[in-house]
Amino acid sequence: MNPNNRLVAVGECMIELREVEPGLMRQAFGGDTLNTALYLARLAGSAYSVSYATALGGGDPYSEAMVKAWEAEGIDCGFVARCEGEVPGLYSIQVDPDGERRFSYWRSAAPAKRYLDLANCPLEARLAEVDVLYLSGISLAILTPGGRERLFDLAARLRHRGGRVVFDNNYRARLWASQSVAAESYARIYELASTALITLNDEADVLGGCSEAEALERVRAYGVPEKVIKRGSEPTMVLMDGMEPVVVPTERVPKVVDTTAAGDSFGAGYLAARLHGLDVAAAARAGNRLAGTVIQHPGAVIPTAAMPANLFS
Repeated sequence: MNPNNRLVAVGECMIELREVEPGLMRQAFGGDTLNTALYLARLAGSAYSVSYATALGGGDPYSEAMVKAWEAEGIDCGFVARCEGEVPGLYSIQVDPDGERRFSYWRSAAPAKRYLDLANCPLEARLAEVDVLYLSGISLAILTPGGRERLFDLAARLRHRGGRVVFDNNYRARLWASQSVAAESYARIYELASTALITLNDEADVLGGCSEAEALERVRAYGVPEKVIKRGSEPTMVLMDGMEPVVVPTERVPKVVDTTAAGDSFGAGYLAARLHGLDVAAAARAGNRLAGTVIQHPGAVIPTAAMPANLFS
């Protein structure tokens, strides 16, 4: 990878309301690909740059605060479209004593849904500047059908000229018109992806509720050159064309505080390591170490001071 690589993550960031005690909420911002982009930016060094592609409101205080926060983390916002008179989506999150989460969403009118429908979509206009495109199942799910088609086309054009497409299969059934539409969309993006980050139980749901063992057999047959299989607390498996499977244990932690962004941070650690030139085993270790750190803190984004040292060693 050359040191000037530009990685662009595409998706949606929302206003987050997190319950800190009954009746009291703390406001922040969050979204799966945004979380990954933020951790990637913290780990970039001189190996690559990170941009975020989405649509926000045009002057509301929440959109302004999002952009300010992203830029402070080193994320380039030149691929962000602004829509006057609109505001980002919103979600609330409650966490049980075991660190598991329950979400409620208000996002149906969010401008991010129409990002790929815009006549002046920055990602389409500046595709020639993109070296790595990162998206998730949620990135696909929130788009209109027409926007989804345009994203598939952009991914195909990027791969055709030698760029990389990275897909995280993060699946939220409620965002899709049907399971069959989701399955068809996933099949299409797998055909275009150079790297896939696959949470196995999500894949089982996309495939219609099969067992994880059956899902793993299906995943093995996907034509993606680099497949990273996430299995919760079980060891991570990397299936790389031309190599024997690589199995890397997850990080054991004293206490799980909050599983928010566990998968997002794993993806950031893994991709950052690969963009720094590390092999897949070292990358899986980095992803597991970062995820293991994140789940010991409340919220999706941990303080910069809490980032693990020597992540790539």
